[in-house]
Order: sequence, then C-alpha cells, then structure tokens
Amino acid sequence: MPRAVTLIRSASLSDVAEYAYAATAPAESRLIFLAGACPLNEDGSTAAIGDVAGQAARAVENMRTALTDSGASLHDVISTRVLVASHRREDLVTAWEVVRDAFGDHDVPSTLMGVTVLGYDGQLVEIEAVAAVLDS
Repeated sequence: MPRAVTLIRSASLSDVAEYAYAATAPAESRLIFLAGACPLNEDGSTAAIGDVAGQAARAVENMRTALTDSGASLHDVISTRVLVASHRREDLVTAWEVVRDAFGDHDVPSTLMGVTVLGYDGQLVEIEAVAAVLDS
C-alpha cells in the first residue's frame, strides 16, 4: 500500500537524534490530527500510576486505536510530540524509548517535552500526533 509520509534526513545535522528531522505529505493526502493520546483505561481511570514506561505504552495503544478508527496506522504518522510530566531527564528518556520502539524504523520527526502537569489525576505521559493518508 502506498504511503503518504516521506521522512527526510539531513546529512548537515547530527545523526545522534533518533528520528528524521522532517517529513512531507503530498497535497492529495488527508491529514489526521489526533488529540493527545493519554494513558487512560477503557473505564477512564489512569493506567500505570507512577510508571512512566507503563503510561507511555498505554498512550501508544490508545494512539494506535485512534489511528485505526481514522483509517491510519503508526506508519502514517508524520510527526509526534511526547509530553512527560517530570523535571527528570531520565523520565523523558524512558517515555521516549517506549514511543521510539513502537514506531520502529518509521522514526518520524518528534518533540520530547517535560511539562509541569497533565490533565488527568496521576497522568505522566501524553502523545500528540499528526498522520497523513492517501485515500483510494
């Protein structure tokens, strides 16, 4: 199946970053803007209280569901923003590793941010994403 997203790498920038520096989608693609994927269980409770990796994994699961319901998959994501309610760099890295591993070789441009607080009780992680698909 043809994909709309093209990841762009830059030989002029550091190769230390674990993501592409840019991505494009053709004019005929349909963009999908996802709400922040939160680590919520089906009953609305916060999953994996106190566990950054567990919350990141649940947020990825919820993001996959929203993508599927929109006719897309992780391979259609064009960019992400990962928010972690922590001042500890280690927590940001932990969340990032879960997200990075979920995307595999589709290493979309991403921003990783430490924030003061997120919207739900006990919430430590939220993942925003934009996807692009070619409808047939």
